[in-house]
Amino acid sequence: MIEKVSARPERYKWIALTNTTLGVFMATINSSIILISLPAIFRGIGINPLSPGNVGYLLWLLQGYLLVTAVLVISLGRLGDIFGRVKIFNLGFAVFSVASVMLALDPYHNGAGAMWLVLWRLVQGVGGAMLFANSSAILVDAFPSDQRGLAMGINQVAAIGGSFVGLILGGLLSIVDWRLVFWVSVPVGIVGTIWSYRSLRDNGVRSAARIDWWGNLTFGVGLTSIMVGIVYGIMPYQHHSMGWQAPRVIAAFVIGVVFLAVFLVIETRIESPMFNVRLFKVRAFFAGSTAGLLAAISRGGLQFMLIIWLQGIWLPLHGYNYADTPLWAGIYLLPLTVGFLIAGPVSGYLSDRHGARLLSTSGLVVFALSFVGLLIVPTNFSYLAFATLIFLNGVGGGMFSAPNSTAIMNSVPPDQRGSAAGIQASFLNAGMVLSIGVFFSLMIVGLTNTLPRTLYHGLTSNGVASAQAQGIAHLPAVGSLFSSFLGFNPVQSLLGSQGAAHVSHAQWTTLTGKHFFPNLIQIPFHHGLIIVFTTAIVMSIIGALFSALRGKRFVHSEATGLAHVAEVAQTTSAVPGEIAIEAEVVR
Repeated sequence: MIEKVSARPERYKWIALTNTTLGVFMATINSSIILISLPAIFRGIGINPLSPGNVGYLLWLLQGYLLVTAVLVISLGRLGDIFGRVKIFNLGFAVFSVASVMLALDPYHNGAGAMWLVLWRLVQGVGGAMLFANSSAILVDAFPSDQRGLAMGINQVAAIGGSFVGLILGGLLSIVDWRLVFWVSVPVGIVGTIWSYRSLRDNGVRSAARIDWWGNLTFGVGLTSIMVGIVYGIMPYQHHSMGWQAPRVIAAFVIGVVFLAVFLVIETRIESPMFNVRLFKVRAFFAGSTAGLLAAISRGGLQFMLIIWLQGIWLPLHGYNYADTPLWAGIYLLPLTVGFLIAGPVSGYLSDRHGARLLSTSGLVVFALSFVGLLIVPTNFSYLAFATLIFLNGVGGGMFSAPNSTAIMNSVPPDQRGSAAGIQASFLNAGMVLSIGVFFSLMIVGLTNTLPRTLYHGLTSNGVASAQAQGIAHLPAVGSLFSSFLGFNPVQSLLGSQGAAHVSHAQWTTLTGKHFFPNLIQIPFHHGLIIVFTTAIVMSIIGALFSALRGKRFVHSEATGLAHVAEVAQTTSAVPGEIAIEAEVVR
């Protein structure tokens, strides 16, 4: 029988930080590790991800994990408030580990193998949601208010930095064996499960309450419907590039909106809601949460666009084989990770002394300016300029994330920290899912306007018959986008086995070589990039405005109630750099 290990309070807070950081780091690595390793995974199970019938598998492997975490984190955070945050967190480690083992042991091939992976990724998402939902609350319970910024900074670096580390790990491991992409989480999960059970303790305030079954049901159905609608909206429908007008997509959004509307009505009328809408009366919570959602959407869009940019265009143009582009894309994105790793803990430490408003707002401004720079550099860029810009993007993200999360968690009552952490995690993961839908759609719109003409002239100038080139040019642009995202050259599969018979050997070599498709797509891609990054800039600036309007620095007392905190947060006369606790200003 394993006995729990006790620790002195000053030592326990560092144990809690290390353990929760390990948990969220593992969970976020697995949210992105699959992005880079998808080509190897699909080769391993023997299917072509670009075939029309297989695009759904590709999208669900990308989106399913994020969808489940976005839907469940609020419910699981509230359950942590009721039954104990550590219990839910410990269970998350165990569920995540079991799902990782099952993913690595996929016994099937073709469609059955892909479905196995999709289903166990959903289960893995349940474990990830348990970890995300309670890690911030456990940290806030363990640390005093004047050290929470540093703790949250380190934790946020793990949470968001892990998504970039996953890109490198996925590239490295998929070269050896695609199953290692899933095995890598198993030892970490086993150690984390045992360690968290032995070392963590519930020392937060619990709120005795009934489970909000109707709230959980309506929220789950509503948000799932919206997310499913986004997934199928990206997929081609009949003769259209995307499926936003498809009946099932429209029905999914209608169902989602109706259930979420019912959910909000329920949450305002019951005694113990799972989603405490009264938290949004606290200005610091509302402004910080809104800024965080907008930043999450912008950051998610950046990650996907950079992968497409590197794997589909820049790396092949610079002589890299398509099979090697996943690994090198992760390596060339390292400056982004380094910027975030530097800025996150430093900004968290400074926010403990000077508050979140200036740091978070400045961070989003730097974030937006880095997008402006990325619009200016050419598609076939100089790497030094590109590395500098993505480093600044990481710095801006780090400056924003840790202070913003700390301010949000400081603003809520102790018995609502699990719910608040769940809301933040839900916004983060929902932002990632929304970013895929929004930015992929915007990019497809940009490609649809320019790619057909460019593709037609490129094919006919290399000997392809006009009729065949015309047919290929008007195929849905999503195929070309996914090809770039996966690091594939799609020209050979588009031309078919008979394509080589109608062109010269030299022309066929050119068409299927490293440079033809990247040269062909770079101008249409940049056209789409302008639309995508302009949207990201607008979202970042709006997020910065919300961050600036968060109000004076406020740390919730261990004793005051939610109604009182809303009043204090809006009426306190504290100046920046001071902490308002109840009705007092403490320097």
